[in-house]
Amino acid sequence: MTSSPQSPDPARPLDASRDAQPMDAGREAQSTEASHQDPPVDASHPAHPTPLVHTAAALRALPRRAGARAVVMTMGALHEGHATLVRAARRRVGPQGQVVVTVFVNPLQFGAGEDLDRYPRTLDADVELAVAAGADAVFAPSVDEVYPGGEPQIRIAAGPMGTLLEGASRPGHFDGVLTVVAKLLHLTAPDLALYGQKDAQQLAVITRMAADLNFPVEIIGVPTVREEDGLALSSRNRYLSVPERSTALALSAALFAARDRLAAEEALRARAASVGHAAQHRSAALAALGEDRAAADAHAVAYAAAGPPHGPSVARAAARAVLADAARLDPPLTLDYLALVDPSDFTEVPDAYEGEAILAVAAKVGTTRLIDNIRLVFGAGRPQATAAHQDGTTTQDSGTTRGSGTTQGPTTDAAAATPAASPAPAPSVAPASTSTPASTAPATPPTTPQGPLGATR
Repeated sequence: MTSSPQSPDPARPLDASRDAQPMDAGREAQSTEASHQDPPVDASHPAHPTPLVHTAAALRALPRRAGARAVVMTMGALHEGHATLVRAARRRVGPQGQVVVTVFVNPLQFGAGEDLDRYPRTLDADVELAVAAGADAVFAPSVDEVYPGGEPQIRIAAGPMGTLLEGASRPGHFDGVLTVVAKLLHLTAPDLALYGQKDAQQLAVITRMAADLNFPVEIIGVPTVREEDGLALSSRNRYLSVPERSTALALSAALFAARDRLAAEEALRARAASVGHAAQHRSAALAALGEDRAAADAHAVAYAAAGPPHGPSVARAAARAVLADAARLDPPLTLDYLALVDPSDFTEVPDAYEGEAILAVAAKVGTTRLIDNIRLVFGAGRPQATAAHQDGTTTQDSGTTRGSGTTQGPTTDAAAATPAASPAPAPSVAPASTSTPASTAPATPPTTPQGPLGATR
């Protein structure tokens, strides 16, 4: 369902599409901890006004408030990214609304080599974080409660979009995601459901499902939260060693390089449009005078004026160059994919494409698989970007969501953020990062699937 931290096994690569909720149903019977009993409740947990419920009946018995109900779906092991989602939900529904956080480790999303039993379960800490962020209720059902008849015989198919990128390496994964999301939408009956933009493909298939099947719910994407060095916030970041973290910065650096190269090309085309064919004559004249550098500049302007847009190709090339350099680092970055896709169907866009696109990357550093993406706009309608992270992401630091002009206070919604005024440079790939991960982790991380509902992981 939504994001949940993924705990990598040092002996196995970590799969980034796993924080989502679906997993392999054949492993259901193997999990005595998650399959046949409600999650244990620590009697020592301090009392608080936020109800913790484990059954659909108890959830239905909760009084609905006058305002809207929002749901944030997670697989537990919550971190600051999840808290950002809860705060965004709180702001959207206001004091008269209701925010429900679901905590459910979904067996339908665990495949071969992914250990359901070792997936982190930290319910007490999850409730505490959810309450602090503004949740009104936490719904933590057992597997039997969600799938009372065992493995569901009827599931929702994600279609062609679910077979691409993240779905290509894990056939059927997004079918499981949509099945559990649909179940939880029915059980929680929300007016709004919030998911993180970091899991862009997951957000896309959920949005499509809600539209195609007429779910009476508004799907809201919340901007990616980033660490100070630009790395997208994820529970998996904690498992990176200092050298691995330095290499991992190549993901965001590649995306920012593409963004900046696109901005440079658009600026060149704007300049070309303002001077027209005069640039060709200027180039020839300067070359005759031996002014090679100035002539080259004028030639570039003339070429931009005469030629078609090359935005998608230059964006891809800029990102690939950074990733190629990272592949030669120690430890190296192993690229899974770099794709510039249409957000409506996640197919690759052509070089002449105009409109919004998503530049997505997945790579492995050590045993940890990481994903990231930014949104880019090509063509005449491209807005002037001024944010520190111009991809609609936010930077998390000391309780403040920055880079998109949003704060985590009650006055601003991270799901509809306004860019801040001061730009920040893309992070360097070479130096090791010293920033502190947003959450703590067990000493021996297990191999688990990446959480499905796009929360920031």
